[in-house]
Amino acid sequence: MSRKKKFQLFENVLVLDAAAKGNSVAKAPDGKIIFLPNAVPGDIVDIQTGRKRKSYYEGKAVKFHKLSDKRTEPVCKYFGVCGGCKWQNLKYDEQLAFKQNEVTNNLIRIGHLELPPVTPILGCEDIYFYRNKMEFSFSSSRWLTLNEINSGKEFENKNALGFHIPRMWDKILDIDQCYLQEDPSNTIRNTIKEFAVKNDISFFNPREQNGVLRTLMIRIASTGEIMVVLQLFQESKEKRELLLQHIADKFPEITSLQYVINAKGNDTIYDQEVIVFEGRDHIFEEMEGLRFKINAKSFYQTNSAQAYELYKITRDFAGLTGNEIVYDLYTGTGTIAQFIAKNAKKVVGVESVPEAIADAKTNAKFNDITNTEFFVGDMAKVFTQDFIEQHGVPDVIITDPPRDGMHKNVVDQILNILPKKIVYVSCNSATQARDLSLLKEKYKIVKTQAVDMFPQTHHVENVVLLELI
Repeated sequence: MSRKKKFQLFENVLVLDAAAKGNSVAKAPDGKIIFLPNAVPGDIVDIQTGRKRKSYYEGKAVKFHKLSDKRTEPVCKYFGVCGGCKWQNLKYDEQLAFKQNEVTNNLIRIGHLELPPVTPILGCEDIYFYRNKMEFSFSSSRWLTLNEINSGKEFENKNALGFHIPRMWDKILDIDQCYLQEDPSNTIRNTIKEFAVKNDISFFNPREQNGVLRTLMIRIASTGEIMVVLQLFQESKEKRELLLQHIADKFPEITSLQYVINAKGNDTIYDQEVIVFEGRDHIFEEMEGLRFKINAKSFYQTNSAQAYELYKITRDFAGLTGNEIVYDLYTGTGTIAQFIAKNAKKVVGVESVPEAIADAKTNAKFNDITNTEFFVGDMAKVFTQDFIEQHGVPDVIITDPPRDGMHKNVVDQILNILPKKIVYVSCNSATQARDLSLLKEKYKIVKTQAVDMFPQTHHVENVVLLELI
């Protein structure tokens, strides 16, 4: 006989702090930590526990006795359901404070690092409508709200174009207004949905694996250029051309209108052919006179304005004089490498994704940059002594690894060649702290600077300058 889960109710609990992944944290009467998805530090709440782990609880606030003065009114009507902007109910200055504390605490607690005076986090000027890329999903079985379910009504039209409900791969929340991307993003999305419904163009059903319309990607560059990519699960030439022509006619400002036919089990397009319907197969981003060619599969920082600030900090930390050999590890599409190239003797970029390196080479040629070299390969295998002997011992290393941080082989190689400076850019200060702790016997931290790239979320970037002791 299975044991019943013992859920508990804790009353009048003060929510203490922000925690990882957009949650908040409180303390139960037995001293264990409780993680909450729906409260703000400073709230006093009743908490219904769900899952109990060995050393903590997972719970939910079910009654609010007192609301925190750190709160603000969310602007989006989908807040709490969508899951995309978990901190919209938290004042922006409080968001910044919690992000700053998280970075500092991780460096000290995980890395056991000695820090210089911490430079205050760089906030974002635009706290809404800051994303240059958004991806939406079609579904013929949209998510029904609790009120809709309890109403007893039958809903004939269950088509949705919006976002996945958190932890529900087959449920899409229909969105008519999103505050993450500037117009005409909302208008384009709503126009496409309205026309598709009116003309009986079927929406994808992930469980039954049928339907025509699958996903929609909209990119709006800092240059004002717009890319729209429509992904279809099944080819329906007549309806596809009807919809695409309608989009082209309604939005002549679209620079690149493309489509993909993808009948795979997943909706990633990186192994698919992207076909131009009208316009170019790319748009351009621009930064300090450099132009970056962005296609449907390109990676580019999703907050263009704040990416510029991040790159300026990285360049400033590197302190280049024009005589240095710089290695840009995990270079992606080589944006940082090209941004700093004019200040360096040579920049060598390494990245594991072939398409990203192809973009890096194309953009360097387009920008007439001749002192960059880009190489494809697994960083742990490419970054060897032979590679260094071939391309020169770096004076400065810039590293911007994925969330998992640097491979230990990479850290070991850095300790072997001992460049004068390391500029470590990270989207995960916990793994950054782990890596820095491995370097601290040979390097001291000179500067740190957190940068908020994603307002209304818990995500934060951090830049650290290390110098050889």
